[in-house]
Amino acid sequence: MRPAVFLDRDGTMIDDVGYLSRVEDIRWYPWTIDAIRLLNRAGFLVCVTTNQAGIAQALLTEAILAELIADMTRVLDAEGARIDGWFHCPHHPEGKVASLRQDCECRKPKPGMIRQAQDRFAIDLSRSFVVGDKLADVGMAARAGAQGILVRTGYGEALVRQYGDDVPDASFVAHDLMGAVAWILERQARAQEAV
Repeated sequence: MRPAVFLDRDGTMIDDVGYLSRVEDIRWYPWTIDAIRLLNRAGFLVCVTTNQAGIAQALLTEAILAELIADMTRVLDAEGARIDGWFHCPHHPEGKVASLRQDCECRKPKPGMIRQAQDRFAIDLSRSFVVGDKLADVGMAARAGAQGILVRTGYGEALVRQYGDDVPDASFVAHDLMGAVAWILERQARAQEAV
């Protein structure tokens, strides 16, 4: 059983541009690839978990999302960083696409995407983390039995202003993904020393 880090995409790994539907609109945060590489080297499984309601709203398609994932994977591979699994929720309770209009189990904050990852990998959730910029991300962590880390990038800063130091379901608030990874690695080191 390995620990995993579940990363939100928009506002955590890359700039949140709304409903991302074009490769040329991907804008990486400058620390993202290094942060993922550090998690890889530390032995964590790294998975992306992202709500993609734009598919249910007919603003993008599964094929377009696959192109975006392929481009991001190419960039990461070129820099020696790896995402072990990409998971997305295409549903929305008020979606325009009838087949995707549902209150599903995979839309964050529900833990369905983490359950999908568990079906693929042997994951120790008690040593795992979710990193994201929204309450849905840290809420998913709480529901799955992992620790949630809120980053101040994306929508995170507004949540910190709203809640102060007591963001619901957040075990830690980091400036950005690199800060979250530093906290994760410190906790991992302490746990190993305690053994």
